Amino acid sequence: MTTKDAILAAIAEQQVRYVDLWFTDITGIVKSVTVPANKIESVIDTGTHFDGSAIEGFARVAESDMMLMPDLNTFTLLPWDENEESVLGRTARLICTVYTPQGEPFIGDPRTALLRVLQQAQEMGFNYKTGMELEFFLFRNRDENGSAQLIPHDQASYFDVTADHARVIRRKMLDALMGMGIRVDSVHSEIGLGQHEIDFDYNPALVSADQVLTARVTLKTIAQRQGLLCTFMPRPSGDLPGSGMHTHQSLHDANTDENMFVDSGHEYGLSKTAQYFLAGQLTHARAMCAVLAPLVNSYKRLRTSFEAPVYVTWAHINRGALIRVPSLAPGEETHTRLELRCPDPSSNPYLAAAVMLQAGLDGIRQKLPLQDALEETLLGQDQSRLRRIEVLPASLGEALDALSQDDVIMSALGPYISDRYLAAKRQEYDEYNRQVTAWEVERYVNRY
Repeated sequence: MTTKDAILAAIAEQQVRYVDLWFTDITGIVKSVTVPANKIESVIDTGTHFDGSAIEGFARVAESDMMLMPDLNTFTLLPWDENEESVLGRTARLICTVYTPQGEPFIGDPRTALLRVLQQAQEMGFNYKTGMELEFFLFRNRDENGSAQLIPHDQASYFDVTADHARVIRRKMLDALMGMGIRVDSVHSEIGLGQHEIDFDYNPALVSADQVLTARVTLKTIAQRQGLLCTFMPRPSGDLPGSGMHTHQSLHDANTDENMFVDSGHEYGLSKTAQYFLAGQLTHARAMCAVLAPLVNSYKRLRTSFEAPVYVTWAHINRGALIRVPSLAPGEETHTRLELRCPDPSSNPYLAAAVMLQAGLDGIRQKLPLQDALEETLLGQDQSRLRRIEVLPASLGEALDALSQDDVIMSALGPYISDRYLAAKRQEYDEYNRQVTAWEVERYVNRY
């Protein structure tokens, strides 16, 4: 645990002049308030005011005053351009939870929503841990002739050795992340040209969400300073595969930290707790998609892109399944986990973790029965079974309809966030549906 004294000492030692206070709106966009370093002691003690009326999904003008209270464990220096720092002074960062002026956690704050569901898990005797595989693209904004278009930064494919310039940029990204205390398991080229993946170490879910938030800002900043565009858009081109954020997850005993998903006697190594948790996520999968795949563009990845999940099923080996149980070597049973494959990197990491956990806890509470696994080896033998299996939503509109009808997932968001989230996302979907695309004009204008 980081203390106020430790932060003040670090600010003095590192000659920090500014501290950025980060938080998110309901869509996951990072917001920031900068305070002079000499004000940070007061901010730690009593918070700082900001106007929430202009933030997506926050407060009406009549109730706009909000407070930012920093989480001291998120203090880190921002490892940006050293030349800039020498002129302006170093900047540090703290992630904040939003409070009302009365000192109550604000029910419209996504981080508060996750903390609320984590508390429910604690009361049931569980800690929730996650590990993310974050995929993204690096593009040049212009081609050799200076025309504005998205050009993949390198030509490497899955696990290929990239060109020197791509390796240099990835290492700059890794250095920045590790300099901020984020433990990275690995980084590699993905299937698409210019596509990359960073795998983060396993952590408590709140820490993981904070790290995803931090990574998105960090990777974009490093790319921009190299003249590149880093995007977490789920599918920026129909000619390229989509980007996902596969999420590994498990429940651990709140007192001993023992992995509660382990049962070496089960065919898939899953305890009853894990089976119920898995059944809960399958039951609420379609509603979760509205949060885990939150953009119109997300559905250009789901059900269409290579290795994106299609069916609401689970398996050891089936890349089209929603949830995978990774195989483990003998002696590695403590690493038993479930890999949820529908989240994409545009999702709000706090709301994403909240709905995933709430769905799993509902399975445990209700002791929901788990359907049989659907392995790839079975598909050729029983194609008719696929026609009886539920599929993920085909559009954001379909996902929003599923969310609005699922009380469990709505409760993870809470009434304040859920109402505003549905309104914002339905407006986004309606605007999309009103567009007349170049494809439509090219295909229909002369034909009809």
